[in-house]
Amino acid sequence: MTVVIGFEGSANKIGIGIIRDGEVLSNPRRTYITPPGQGFMPSDTARHHRAVVLTVLKEALEQAGLKPADIDCVSYTKGPGMGAPLVTVALVARTVAQLWGKPLLGVNHCIGHIEMGRLITKANNPTVLYVSGGNTQVIAYSERRYRIFGETIDIAVGNCLDRFARVIKISNDPSPGYNIEQMAKKGSQYVELPYTVKGMDVSFSGILSYIEETLFSMLVEITERAMAHCGSQEVLIVGGVGCNMRLQEMMGVMCKEREAKLFATDERFCIDNGAMIAQAGWEMFRSGQVTELEDSWITQRYRTDEVEVTWRAD
Repeated sequence: MTVVIGFEGSANKIGIGIIRDGEVLSNPRRTYITPPGQGFMPSDTARHHRAVVLTVLKEALEQAGLKPADIDCVSYTKGPGMGAPLVTVALVARTVAQLWGKPLLGVNHCIGHIEMGRLITKANNPTVLYVSGGNTQVIAYSERRYRIFGETIDIAVGNCLDRFARVIKISNDPSPGYNIEQMAKKGSQYVELPYTVKGMDVSFSGILSYIEETLFSMLVEITERAMAHCGSQEVLIVGGVGCNMRLQEMMGVMCKEREAKLFATDERFCIDNGAMIAQAGWEMFRSGQVTELEDSWITQRYRTDEVEVTWRAD
């Protein structure tokens, strides 16, 4: 059996998870929460991660009932993400790998979301809608790459929701998007808003003053187009915004009309976590990949389709 530990810290959440042959052994996480009306600065976020990372690491090992000797590989988020938090977590992962004498593996954050979603939901070969604070992409697998069929041309959907929450001083605890969703459930009037779909891409910056229902309609439309292009009968929603039940409901209506299946996970695995990095690392390590110490840098820009998917045979 292969055991991989994963370190995630690309934004305001730091998580460390342990995977053993598809089983999540532990997945503790901490979130840096700022006051209402404020976002999170990279330096402050990195400071938070430095303060708690060793505590989270201890929790991960204790919850899994493992010792460092039981770990086969140490994986970490290489990117994309915020520079200072990424560096903080990468340094810890590099140090741990050297102290424990284990191979190191840098993981693409987006690939982590996809592979975790595939593991938990058992989706076979889905069209993937990846929606988070920093990314909005429609993705499908083809010829050893996760190909991007459509994406935002300005800001990510999660960033749009976060910025809207800051404008009207919605609490950041547990997250702005969650609190917007709860408020929207009480609404009864649909307000017509700018709807900007450009081919397979979307634009959210002009809609920032208005928000949720129209954003999700745009995402459902471009996902359906990708499904039609790929001949896909499965949709997998990943990323922090993927927890939103209204988005899942709207996507479910589209899937039902197409006689397709919808797959999604809950906040344990949708929101950034260490287990998703461990799972992607597990797949990569088992296919023969490792990251040499001199190559174990981070990058804020690391596109999903840059990664060669060596672990999928289909």
